[in-house]
Amino acid sequence: MNFTYDLVDLDKIVKQVWQNCKHKKIWLFDAPMGSGKTTFINALCKYLNIIELSNSPTFSIINEYTSKQVGTIYHIDLYRLKDEEEAIQCGIEEILNSNHYCFIEWPEKIIEILPNDFVKINISLISENIRNIKIFV
Repeated sequence: MNFTYDLVDLDKIVKQVWQNCKHKKIWLFDAPMGSGKTTFINALCKYLNIIELSNSPTFSIINEYTSKQVGTIYHIDLYRLKDEEEAIQCGIEEILNSNHYCFIEWPEKIIEILPNDFVKINISLISENIRNIKIFV
């Protein structure tokens, strides 16, 4: 899938992406800083009826949410991690193998420990309110 959207249409786009990708538990978000990874993930969590959303887990690394629809969801932001060893020490490997949904920002930092079955979402900044999204299932 590949499409361009205005941020005002984000809820509609999130619904469409969820319907097409919900069969995958690991979601990798590949995008430059400030392009909307956390915004997209927060909209996705809102769509899944998670109320207790916070900001990006950049400082906590892992946020855990509960959805009545799909159970536990992990939002993982690896920006601050130095390497895969540090990720393993944080328990990322166990989370990846937990069979819960994992939405991961900066996944290139743990490429060697990622399972083979995931959806990759590339977000590109077109303008202040316009994004292009490419989804690889």
